[in-house]
Amino acid sequence: MPDNPPRSMTARRSGPLQGTAAVPGDKSISHRALILGALAIGETRIAGLLEAEDVLNTAKAMRALGADLLRDGKGAWRVWGRGLGGLAELESVLDFGNSGTGSRLVMGAVATTAMTAVFTGDESLRRRPMKRVLEPLTLFGAEYSARDGGLMPVTLKGARQPLAIEHEVAVASAQVKSALILAALNAPGRSRVVQRALTRDHTEQMLRAFGAKIAVEELKDGGEAVEVTGEVDLKPATVDVPRDPSSAAFPLVAALIVPGSEVTLPGVLLNPRRIGLIDALKEMGADITINNARESGGENVGDLVAKFSSLKGIDVPAERAPSMIDEYPILAVAAAFAEGTTTMRGLEELRVKESDRLAAIVAGLRANGVTVEETEDGMAIEGRGPGGVPGGGLVTTHMDHRIAMSFLVMGLAARDAVSVDDVAMIATSFPEFESLMRGLGATFYLRNS
Repeated sequence: MPDNPPRSMTARRSGPLQGTAAVPGDKSISHRALILGALAIGETRIAGLLEAEDVLNTAKAMRALGADLLRDGKGAWRVWGRGLGGLAELESVLDFGNSGTGSRLVMGAVATTAMTAVFTGDESLRRRPMKRVLEPLTLFGAEYSARDGGLMPVTLKGARQPLAIEHEVAVASAQVKSALILAALNAPGRSRVVQRALTRDHTEQMLRAFGAKIAVEELKDGGEAVEVTGEVDLKPATVDVPRDPSSAAFPLVAALIVPGSEVTLPGVLLNPRRIGLIDALKEMGADITINNARESGGENVGDLVAKFSSLKGIDVPAERAPSMIDEYPILAVAAAFAEGTTTMRGLEELRVKESDRLAAIVAGLRANGVTVEETEDGMAIEGRGPGGVPGGGLVTTHMDHRIAMSFLVMGLAARDAVSVDDVAMIATSFPEFESLMRGLGATFYLRNS
């Protein structure tokens, strides 16, 4: 998290948004490229790395753990790794700022290394549950201590003689799954990690490029099992990071709800487990086309073109949640401008994000004149139709970057301006957000200025 004081910002109705929105590199892949580069032997080259605070905190952590990192230019990094089990003992704590992904994945790497590390973060990260990662890591032989509820600061002692495990992940979380996979890399024998709901598979995809011995088995119930053979040296790789679909979601939805808009988003990651938002928006009637579909570094990539659309309410199935868990705030904004009711279920995971994201979405919608019913695991939003959202509210972000960006997008199409209480935390994932949106024609201004 930035040390800057809160910056309150307002978005007001704009003219048509036009142009090209080149969003930054994918955050999930950027974290993993740095971590796997640090665990490999030799030089890994990364292009298109997201240089936002979350990822830079992971880079600092890997440097503190003994890897050598060099920035060659914008998004261009080189990492010289220490090999599996080669992470260095620390002289200070690892501070991950706001990054749940970075902290949880590095816990996995530390859990089977003979060392002790202390993990902490900002106020928001210190409220997020870590027990869901720490408990299964003890199966490898790791030990930990934490605040009540498994909260940071966390002291994690890696296993000196790690054991291979077989474990079913209790929550639909790519972070938990990935932490276990990373731990398994340095455990002798074969580990098996089972998930019943399919989550992001970037760790599995990237590990193949780094030479890991990893296999994925589809299960009859629709889940899958990931098998990792431990103590296989990772070789360095070249990683070309595609553009982040979670960041692309904001200019994409803005184009759909601001009359007369047409925005192109080049080179966006289209991994099948990351396009739930696009699927939902198309079902709502969104005019989204995918051009120049191609493969890059084992991942699907394409250029998106989004045009203003008359949207209709839909029922978003619970099983789609893992493929778009970060996009529900901006989908809720799209639903507010649709005709009819949009229901979303299976959102329990939103309650343990940077904030209770589900409650924050509901409060933000209500503050701007949108009727919404909150349930334990979802919400039902009564759309106001194109241009029908009253706006005029002040949204409390609770230090959540996606809440801030989503409601600033709402303000571009609402009848009255929409304000958010703080935009400082946007730098954790999308530091170019304000300038990129202004370049398309968005009207943002700092409050009281």
